Amino acid sequence: MDAPRHDPAPETAPILRPMTSGLAVLAGLLRLVPHPWNCTPVGALGLFAGGRLRSWHAFAVPVGVMVCSDILLALFWQKQPFDPFVYASFLVNVLLGRWLCRTESAARIGLASLLASFQFYLVTNFGAWLQLSSEAFGTYTRDLNGLAMAYVAGLPFSGGTFVGDLFFTATLFGLHAWLVRHAFPRERVVPLVGQVDS
Repeated sequence: MDAPRHDPAPETAPILRPMTSGLAVLAGLLRLVPHPWNCTPVGALGLFAGGRLRSWHAFAVPVGVMVCSDILLALFWQKQPFDPFVYASFLVNVLLGRWLCRTESAARIGLASLLASFQFYLVTNFGAWLQLSSEAFGTYTRDLNGLAMAYVAGLPFSGGTFVGDLFFTATLFGLHAWLVRHAFPRERVVPLVGQVDS
């Protein structure tokens, strides 16, 4: 029988987590690889950073990765960078990830991934409606009917978001759980007292 494991207490667990930060950077770089529409690691990156990085690193690392990858996408693929609604949604994902910082529950992580995809759909399509209902574009009317049309138009792209978020969230959290058990025990999650993860 193995000796009882003494994980670091929350207050003594290290703030710097190089393995976790490395996984976050790797996920961000995957944005540069050709992929199906909206099937990217962006949503999972926000959740993972919020759930596994501590202190201000939870925001600084993923935002830095997003900014750098946006610059590269603009330079080499002529994609429009720095959509404020994408960044707003991304920061919401980081906040959702804070709900996961003391758990390895697959059910809770999966639920957070679904919530992240849904709020991305709501926020970014609202942003599209605001931008495309202006006088310069006139694609949508600036009323509830126009907003409904924007959400309907966004439905074909939402499938890629849900698939990408679920796949990359499972991959990132799964890799983290394996690595902390085999190579980086100091970065292991410290569960809440009495909590049993599934």
